[in-house]
Amino acid sequence: MRNRLQFAILAASLLCASLTVLPQVAATPHTPPQASIDINHASVDELMKAPGMTRSWAGRIVRFRPYRTRLDLVERGVVTSQVYARIKGFVIAHRDKQ
Repeated sequence: MRNRLQFAILAASLLCASLTVLPQVAATPHTPPQASIDINHASVDELMKAPGMTRSWAGRIVRFRPYRTRLDLVERGVVTSQVYARIKGFVIAHRDKQ
């Protein structure tokens, strides 16, 4: 019985200690970028605003338009998967209404 009591006290103290050490993170909802860049209509200079974008990648995006979705950038070999991973949260592919 005494061992169980000691174990319970030890477990409770470890739990309290771990809770005081953990940083407190405010619960905020994920907010998407305010202004997404349209890969079907943006200029090279506008595309350069995406993090990790280079002038050569932006030029390729403009050159191989139009796109159905932003995933077309990788599927059609316009950018590498590494570049896509950096810019995917900042680009969209709007299509003109027909």
